Amino acid sequence: MLMNIDPPEAPALALPPVSIEAAAVAYGGRCVLEDIDLRIAPGERVAVIGPSGAGKTTLFRLIAGLVKPAAGRALTLGEDTRRLRGRRLARLRRELGFLHQQDNLIPQLRVVHNVLMGRLGHWSLARALLSLLWPQQIERARAALARVELADKLWALPDALSGGQQQRVAVARLIVQQPRLVLADEPVSALDLRLGREIIGLLCALARRDGATLVVNLHTLDLLQGHFERVVALRAGRVFWQGAPEQITQPLLRELYGAEYRALHLDEIEVPA
Repeated sequence: MLMNIDPPEAPALALPPVSIEAAAVAYGGRCVLEDIDLRIAPGERVAVIGPSGAGKTTLFRLIAGLVKPAAGRALTLGEDTRRLRGRRLARLRRELGFLHQQDNLIPQLRVVHNVLMGRLGHWSLARALLSLLWPQQIERARAALARVELADKLWALPDALSGGQQQRVAVARLIVQQPRLVLADEPVSALDLRLGREIIGLLCALARRDGATLVVNLHTLDLLQGHFERVVALRAGRVFWQGAPEQITQPLLRELYGAEYRALHLDEIEVPA
């Protein structure tokens, strides 16, 4: 049974959480992203797909302000990521939730501590240190774990959990963080299809319930239908195509993935031929 946690207050102005204009990113003189134009609306759920090396993870790093555009600009939650310093950068980190392929739990800390890591951006240093001795806001953590059906694992160690349960704990950490924008970079690639569906379902439920914008880098295309309003396809560092999941066709996938098309068994995906 899902338990309620008060949603964050809506921002005064509904600025696009992501607004990228003619952006390029280069590493060591090699262009990884080029001429990227992308706008994501508040509350929208977007999946990013594409072959290996297409620039998907770099796009997420650009949105998060972890890399700076070599050309153009990237606005995240209304902030120009090239100019973020000090308190403005800390505020962006607090309002931006990141879920990785690996859950990034700290194995030496119990589940309650790992979940409450989502509150660090909201606490003073003194309170954060105190929480390591005795967890602060235990009931908030318990309620978040209840939403992912793990309330009985509050005091467990991460190593005692399955891979799917560990990723659920990472989702609970996002719930207590209450970010306005969630970036999930291949969050289910290490899980089987059934568990992957559960985690994607939880992320979408989190976005709908708390009014967050969700952007997911997906390797498994079986998870597109029924969860996302828009799909953005990258190829060779550029936006190759974007549209609704039901508009994806087999010819589109063949052209997008090239040599990876058969290796990924994309011919078995149920889309129009």
